[in-house]
Amino acid sequence: MQMQQLLVNGGRLKNTIEAFADFGRTDHNGVTRLSLSEQDVLVRGYFRSCCEELGMTVKVDDMGNMYATLAGREEGPPVVIGSHLDTVKKGGRFDGVLGVIAGLEVVRTLVDHGIAPRLPVTVMNFTNEEGARFEPSMMASGVLSGKFDKTAMLQKKDPEGTTFEEALLASGYAGEAENRIKEATAYLELHIEQGPVLEREQLTIGLVDCVVGMACYEIEVTGESDHAGTTPMDMRKDALFAAADLITELRARLGGLDSGLVYTMGRMNVLPNIHTVIPNKVIFTVEARHKDMDIVREVEAIINSLPEELLGCTVQKSKLWGRDTVWFDPHLCGLVEQAAVTLGYSRRTIASGAGHDAQFVAGFLPSAMIFVPSVNGKSHCEEELTSYEDCEKGVNVVLETVLAVLRG
Repeated sequence: MQMQQLLVNGGRLKNTIEAFADFGRTDHNGVTRLSLSEQDVLVRGYFRSCCEELGMTVKVDDMGNMYATLAGREEGPPVVIGSHLDTVKKGGRFDGVLGVIAGLEVVRTLVDHGIAPRLPVTVMNFTNEEGARFEPSMMASGVLSGKFDKTAMLQKKDPEGTTFEEALLASGYAGEAENRIKEATAYLELHIEQGPVLEREQLTIGLVDCVVGMACYEIEVTGESDHAGTTPMDMRKDALFAAADLITELRARLGGLDSGLVYTMGRMNVLPNIHTVIPNKVIFTVEARHKDMDIVREVEAIINSLPEELLGCTVQKSKLWGRDTVWFDPHLCGLVEQAAVTLGYSRRTIASGAGHDAQFVAGFLPSAMIFVPSVNGKSHCEEELTSYEDCEKGVNVVLETVLAVLRG
C-alpha cells in the first residue's frame, strides 16, 4: 500500500472521541473539563496511556504542556500535531480534543501499517487553551511563544482563589522548561470551525489561512441621574439615549466598511440601573475582527471619531486590547490544500475568527490549521456537534499532510 493511500480507522476514531468525552461528560452530552481540574488530570492520564501503548515517549514542560513522541528513523525537528483537552463549562465533545485525537489517530495509523516515520511525530496537549478557569485563554502557548510572562501567568487565580501554579503542582503535570518545544518541521492543528460557514456552503474542509486581527474598545458615556417622572425630556442628560445613538451610528458606519467585517457590542453596563432613575452612566464594548488590518484600522478610526459630547453627555473611548492578523505558513497551507485535493474532499479557504494555540505557535514554528464543519455553527455549548464522517475526513487530511511533510 502506498503511503498516500493511508486512511484512518473511522470506527476507532468515533469510539476515541466518545471515550475522551467520558471525562467530564454532562447530563446533556456535553463536557465540562476545566484546565487542571480532576477531570482534566484524568483525561491527561488516559491520553498518556493511549500514547504509551503505541510506544511513544511522553514528556511534560513547565506549563503542563504534554508531548507524546513517536521516534523517527532520522533525528530532526518533529512533525507536531496538537490542540487542547480542556473545555469551557458545559462545552462540547469536539472543541480542542479533536485536534489531539487527530494526532493520536495519525500515529495509530502509522503503527497499524508498520510505518516508521522518517522524522519524529509528536502529539501535543496544550494547557489552559480555553481560559475558562484561569484567564487568559491560550495561556501556555502564550508563554511558549513569549507573548505572556510565565511569572504573571503562574499567579493567575480561578474563581475559588487557587492560583495556576498551585493547580499545576497539585495536578502532577508540572514538568521541566527544557521539555518545551523549540523547533518543529511543521505544526498542524485540526479544529471544528465553531461557525456556520462550511455547513452553509456544504463543504467538508476549511483551509485556514489566518487568525484574524481584531480590536476591542470600551465606550463610557456619562450623563446625569434625575427623577424619571419629573424631569422634562429637553432637560435630561440621559446616558443610555446617548449610548443608543452611538451604537446606531457605529452599526451604520461599520456595516458599510466590508462584508467580511464582524463587529459586536457584547457588554453593556447601565447605571444606576433603576427604572425610576435616568441613567447617568453607560459603559459598553465594541469589538471588531477582520483579516485585513487596514480594515481593522478603519474601524478604530471610526470609533475614535465618535463625538466627545452627545445629548449633554460626555463620551470617552479607550482601547482595551487588540491583535494583528496571524498568517499561517504558505508552504504548509499548500500541503494541506493538496491533501484535501488528493482525498477528493470539498474545501474552501477560510479565516479563523476565534483564537487558537496555533496563532501563537505560528510565531516560532511553521504552522497550519484545518477546520471541519460545526452543525448549526454551535460551539462552547452542549449542543456542539460535528459529524463523525466529517471528523474522519479532517483527520485524513492531517494524516495526508503529515505524510507529505515526511516525504519532504
